[in-house]
Amino acid sequence: MTDEDRENWTLILTPAGEEWSGRARYAAAMYFYGRGEMSAEVLEIYRICSRLDREDAVDALQAYHMGESWIAKVREKRSELANLA
Repeated sequence: MTDEDRENWTLILTPAGEEWSGRARYAAAMYFYGRGEMSAEVLEIYRICSRLDREDAVDALQAYHMGESWIAKVREKRSELANLA
């Protein structure tokens, strides 16, 4: 994993509720979309949630039954980070 990948995973995993967290997650989502790791539909959910710091895009994806493979990646990365702590 490159430093840029690591930085963007850190951003996209920013907890909901932190100030500017929605925009940070959206910026990282654009990075992953540009790399072909995220669909346009998933990116759109991140865009919609970008101004809603308290809203986790992953929760919205689950509610709309979208982005299952992306949700699995996010869960995997969250688990990896939890094991490092």
